[in-house]
Amino acid sequence: MILAVNCGSSSLKFQLVDAGADGERRLARGLIERIGGAALVTLEAEGRPARRETMTVADHEAAVATMLTWLDDPAVALAPPAAVGHRIVHGGARFTSETMLTDAVVTALADLKELAPLHNAPGVAGIRASRRHLPGVPMVAVFDTSFHATLPEVAWRYAIPMALADRHGIRRYGFHGISYAYVLARYAELTRRGPDTLDMIALHLGNGCSVTAIRAGRSIDTSMGFTPLEGLVMGTRAGDLDPAIVGVLAEREGVSVSEVERWLNERSGLLGLSGTSRDMRGLLARMHDDPRARLAVEIFCYRARKYVGAYLAAMGGAGALVFTGGIGEHAPEIRARVCEGLAWAGIALDPAANTAAHGDARIGAATATIDTWVIAADEERMIARQTRAAVAAGPG
Repeated sequence: MILAVNCGSSSLKFQLVDAGADGERRLARGLIERIGGAALVTLEAEGRPARRETMTVADHEAAVATMLTWLDDPAVALAPPAAVGHRIVHGGARFTSETMLTDAVVTALADLKELAPLHNAPGVAGIRASRRHLPGVPMVAVFDTSFHATLPEVAWRYAIPMALADRHGIRRYGFHGISYAYVLARYAELTRRGPDTLDMIALHLGNGCSVTAIRAGRSIDTSMGFTPLEGLVMGTRAGDLDPAIVGVLAEREGVSVSEVERWLNERSGLLGLSGTSRDMRGLLARMHDDPRARLAVEIFCYRARKYVGAYLAAMGGAGALVFTGGIGEHAPEIRARVCEGLAWAGIALDPAANTAAHGDARIGAATATIDTWVIAADEERMIARQTRAAVAAGPG
C-alpha cells in the first residue's frame, strides 16, 4: 500500500493506492480544503459513501493527522501504508528524479521554498508531519520539475549573463511534471502506443496553468520557467510579462520587489483581470454580462492558443493535443476557444464529443490530423507509481 500525499498552499489531497506490478488500484482518497480555519474535509474509501464535514484544521500538521486518523479507523478497514510519496513542486537543479527522503533531503527541500513559495513550504510541512506520525515508514519526494529534466539547453537557458545564471541556478525548470507524466502514460495506454513514440502538446489548465511540448515521450519545452509564475494566465498568477514591470511597480507604488512578486502570484491572472474571481466557472457564467469577466476568459484562451501554435512550430507539428487539469477537464467552452482557428494546423474539435466529454475522451473531429483528447488528471496515481519505483530501487 502506498499513500500519495499532495499538499497545496491551503489544501491536502491524498490517495491510498494498492500499487502492484500490474497497475494501481485506488482504495481510498480524500481532500482537505481551506486549511487554516474551518476546513472542508471529504474522505472516501472504496465501496463506501463519501464522508463530508467541516472541521477546524489549523495547519498542514493537523491536516496530516486528520488524514492518518481516518485511514487508521477500524471502521474504514484499510491496511497501513508501506510507503508514502509526497509531491514537491520544485526540485531545483539537485533533484531531477524521485528521491528517498532523509533528514538531509528534507533540509535541502526546505531551502528551495523561495523558488515555489506557494507550494514547497506546504509540501515540506506535509513531509515533516508524516514522518512524525509514521516513523520508520519509507518516504519519497516526487517532483513536478523532474519530467522537464530532459529540456534541451536551447529551451531551458535564459538570455542573461551566463556566469550569473550558472552561479544562481537560474534556468527554466518547468512544473506540473507529475501531471504530464501521467497524461503521457495514460494517452499511450489509451492509444496502445509506446510513450517514446509520442509527439504531443499537453495543456494542464487549472488554478495553475501550463503547456508542454513532448517529443518522443520527452519534455522539450514548457511554459513555466524558473518559478511557476511564468507562462499562461492562471487563477491568480500573471504569467508572461515584461520583467521591467516589477521595478516600475515597486518604485511607483513605494513597495518592495518581493511585495510586487506577491501581487503577481496572488492578485493577478484571472482574479486581477476580472476584479472579482479566479474561478473559471463563475467567469464563464458572467462573461456575457460582465465585460471584465469576458476579457479575462478571452485573454486566458488567447494565451493558451498562442503557446499551442508556438509549440507546433517548435516541434514541426504534433500527433496529439491533450487537455487536463480542472479547467481542461471540465470546461468544454474553454477547450473550444483554445482550439478555435487552429484548423490550419490540423486541430479541430467534434463539438458534440467536446460537450459530452467526461473523464478520458477523444474530442477531436474525425477529419482532424492532430488527435485531440481530454484526460482526467491523476497526479496521486503517478506519485504512487514513482514512489513504488524509488522504494524498489532502494537508497542508491
